[in-house]
Amino acid sequence: MRCLMCENLSFLHICKKCQNNFLAPSIYRRKILGNIEVISFYKYSDIKELLHTKHTDVGYYIYSILAKNSIAKFASAFEYPHKVVSIGVDDSARSGYSHTAILNKALKSNSIEPLFGKLRAKNRVSYSGKTKEFRLLNPRDFVLKEFKQKSVILVDDIITTNLTLTQAVAALQKEKIEVLFCLTLADASLN
Repeated sequence: MRCLMCENLSFLHICKKCQNNFLAPSIYRRKILGNIEVISFYKYSDIKELLHTKHTDVGYYIYSILAKNSIAKFASAFEYPHKVVSIGVDDSARSGYSHTAILNKALKSNSIEPLFGKLRAKNRVSYSGKTKEFRLLNPRDFVLKEFKQKSVILVDDIITTNLTLTQAVAALQKEKIEVLFCLTLADASLN
């Protein structure tokens, strides 16, 4: 097969050289709802084409590579006084896999235990490429399945308008669950 970035022969969808040269993560921070930090690892514009693979057959492999190069590294360095859980935003499988479940799974570490199927959107409309007005008129309407932990890390692939994460945080806070912070692969507000 050929590397998706340099087109050289590779056993991986993105060769190690391109992973090292182009997928080294940085830390970008912003706040939502006044005080909840969102940590992202890439500028959306830098990995846009890779993120758009999420609804294709190759998307599973691309998201796994992105997660390994960013979120898994974050998890291995993360320390907390007690073990916390992470939850992917609407991690139901589409196209044969869930991109947020891949990201959430990469958080498994000594300090973080990923939980799956805990936060699902009743409204399945796609936000991809839609305006903020469209997103406001079509809220996700999240449903939270019960779990015992009261502090979580929330995981999604992209932060654009803040609306998905804001709605997810609100659903958790309504049940008295504290969101420690949010993690995303990419931040669309960065140039």
